[in-house]
Formats: sequence, structure tokens, C-alpha cells
Amino acid sequence: MYSTTGIDASNFVATFDKAFYFTLGISIVLLIGLTVTMLWFIYRYNKKRNKSASQIKGNNVLEITWTVIPLLLALAMFHYGWAGWKPLYKPPAEGMNVTTTARMWSFSFAYENGKQSTDLVVPAGKPVKVKLISVDVVHSLFIPEFRLKSDIVPGREKLMWFIPETVGVYDLFCAEYCGLRHSYMSSKVRVLSEKDFTAWYADTAKAGPRTEVPAAEAEGLTIMKAQGCQVCHSTDGTRIVGPSYLHLYGEQQTVIRDGKEITLTVDDEYIRRSIYDPNSEVVKGFPKGLMQSYKGTLNDTDISKIIEYLKTLK
Repeated sequence: MYSTTGIDASNFVATFDKAFYFTLGISIVLLIGLTVTMLWFIYRYNKKRNKSASQIKGNNVLEITWTVIPLLLALAMFHYGWAGWKPLYKPPAEGMNVTTTARMWSFSFAYENGKQSTDLVVPAGKPVKVKLISVDVVHSLFIPEFRLKSDIVPGREKLMWFIPETVGVYDLFCAEYCGLRHSYMSSKVRVLSEKDFTAWYADTAKAGPRTEVPAAEAEGLTIMKAQGCQVCHSTDGTRIVGPSYLHLYGEQQTVIRDGKEITLTVDDEYIRRSIYDPNSEVVKGFPKGLMQSYKGTLNDTDISKIIEYLKTLK
């Protein structure tokens, strides 16, 4: 039912490019035509040449011409645009399902077998249906080389679909300004061959980073990367949007709770509260309301692994 060309990045490229180049061609012809006509009138009816234009009451042929031709051109541009837009909202019945969760300021992608990734990994030549969810503000998933973009609105579930046609790595951006670190909200689309994707998809183990730390700590770092924690929190003491993780565990932290300053020790319970209810106790000097709750996204096992990792940042 579906075929691949081996040339375009996705099945929508040819249709959208046709509409773009058709509209661009018409625009260039009109620009040149109108500019040349304007210059000719300036030359021919220049006052220094002692010539003037004569007033006429009307010309039916001329008026019909400049009405009908623009109308036909507009209808032609609409046709190409409609032909490209309509299939976007008719996803195929079959295909791989992926759920992307957008939050300030990262994307995460969840697969039907429970696998999660910070990149959208898909097989070439197979339909992919991406369920779009935002947990905070309006985001927009934009894959330029696929010619695809869709806003992600909180409280509304939307669907994007496509067929990746060429193996490779493509940029994925948030195209809707969503806060202070909007420009950091980017990811990749990794299109693999069917064989490579099958191997990647079957490996449901959470592969930790290549470090010498114990497995639980490595898994904690992997979980945090998957949720985009590094976008707002550094591990080297650098101040970003949120407090740094360096030397965090076990230290005294001044927080604002119910409008009052209190001092707490960063322990397991504090970290758990910060993940599940991040705005109940906000570290002094940092803005409130930027971090959303991860309740339902991370479980107690995930948080325990995160805590083990944070203990190593000394």
C-alpha cells in the first residue's frame, strides 16, 4: 500500500514542495511582470517627455482579464495546498504508535512496548502515528525535512503521522515560543532500516551511559535525560533555570513554602516531593511555576534510581 522513493525524507515532502514551488513561481512571475509594467509606465508617461495618460471610462475586456486570471491562479494555489494538507488528517489504520510528551523544555517519546527515548526513532518505509501531548504550555513539534509541524496544546490530544522514507538523522524542534529556554527544546528523528529498528525496539533494557558508576545510578541519569532534566538543572554548579544538582543531596536548602522561608535538608523525601509537587516548596531565588509535576510519568522506582545518581554528584 505504501511505497518509498529513497529520495525524500518523508511521504509529505513531494506534495508540500510542489505547492511551495508552484506558489513561489507565480509570485516571481507577478513580481517581475508588475515591476516591468510599473517601470514602463514611469518611462512612457514621464512629464519630461510631454506625454500624459488619457482618462477612460472603462474597459470590460481588461477588467474581466485582471479578475479571472488572479482568480484562477488563487484557485490553483488553493488546490495544491489542499492536496498537501488533507492527507495530514487521514492517518492509516495500520502503523506504529508513539506518544510524545512535550514539557518545558524537552520532548520524550514512549513506545507501545514501554521503551522510552529522547529521540524519535522510527523504521524507514513504515507509517508512524505520533500522539502529541503537552503537560504545561503550548509547544509545536516541527520536523523541517519531513515538512511537518503541529502545535501541541495542553488538554488536547492531537495526532501527527508520516512515513519516513530515507534512513538518516533529522532535526526536530519546538516551533512555538514556550518560555525562557525554548531554544534548547530540540531533539532528533532517527530513521533506521527495518533490521536496525527491530533490534533497537526489541532492546527494552534501559541502557545507561558508559560510566563506571553502579547500574542503579547510571539508570537514574538515563531517566533524567529522558525527561529533559538537564535543560533546567546543571550537574557542574552552573545556575540555569533551576538549582544545580552538584552537591545537592544532603545539603541545607532554603525554600519558600506557603509564602514563608524555611530550611530543609535535601533527602529522599524532599527529592520525591520536588518531583511530584515541585511548586509546593520552591528554592529561594528561583521562579515558581516553571516545573510541572512528574506524577504519573515517574514511579517510585524511577525516583529511587534518580536519588542514587544524585548522591554521586559530590
